[in-house]
Amino acid sequence: MKNIVLNNGIEMPSVGFGVFQITDYDQCVNAVIDALGVGYRLIDTAQSYGNEKAVGDAIAKSGIPREDLFITTKVWISNSGYEKAKESILKSLELMSLDYLDLVLIHQPIGDYYGTYRAMSDCQKEGLIKAIGVSNFYPDRLVDLSLNQEIIPSVNQIEVNPFHQQIAAVPFNNKYNVQVQAWAPFAEGQHDIFNNQVLKKIGSKYDKTVAQVILRWLHQRNIVPLSKTINKERMKENINIFDFELSDSDMELIQSLDTETSSFFNHQTPEAVERLVSLVRNV
Repeated sequence: MKNIVLNNGIEMPSVGFGVFQITDYDQCVNAVIDALGVGYRLIDTAQSYGNEKAVGDAIAKSGIPREDLFITTKVWISNSGYEKAKESILKSLELMSLDYLDLVLIHQPIGDYYGTYRAMSDCQKEGLIKAIGVSNFYPDRLVDLSLNQEIIPSVNQIEVNPFHQQIAAVPFNNKYNVQVQAWAPFAEGQHDIFNNQVLKKIGSKYDKTVAQVILRWLHQRNIVPLSKTINKERMKENINIFDFELSDSDMELIQSLDTETSSFFNHQTPEAVERLVSLVRNV
């Protein structure tokens, strides 16, 4: 597994395994154990996923030394603000039976995320977190936070896939040395992505799957992909992306697929904010 170095000197694996929507306890435990078994060392969860305890139990059962792992969680909107955020981080540590987290992100740029970020910064100074960052922050919010906080975010986790490539956003992350992570690299199967003829044709050149082509494309853009599957064979495929390299023409062909539109929803619209806040109020 190759590592990258974040802007605070912490090393992070260049590919990761996500557990979004793996809500069944046993299924999540088994998936994380399988992912660790095939070589993943970055596990990405979140408070809102409801599976932090399962992730922690899987880590304990795996027998892999804690220092060899990179564990990420995210502070949800309902925990925004300094006091709530700090309390929630301690709760996440308790649920996962961990002494520290490698990375904690603000899940959405909604609510008192300035207070949340200050709490995360203090937790980093206290040794409870190795690195802090954000998720779903568009360039304007990312630059605002970077310019007005003592600690520049180490990571910004955003939607990146062949249909939503974030060509305009990535350079702003790079300018502030913020590492981009990609959630939904396969667009959760939308647009019949696994049968896309451009991606299949490229894959046939290297005897690779469409998924492997996408993950390699992200890797060559210096973006850390977070893939999810409960199928162990797919896990093996998704981590096996370091033995081939896409050509410049391959990269250009993939770029031609960009629609510049989210496969899910635009976080910057008033309707998206209303929807996300309603999720909190309806809990």
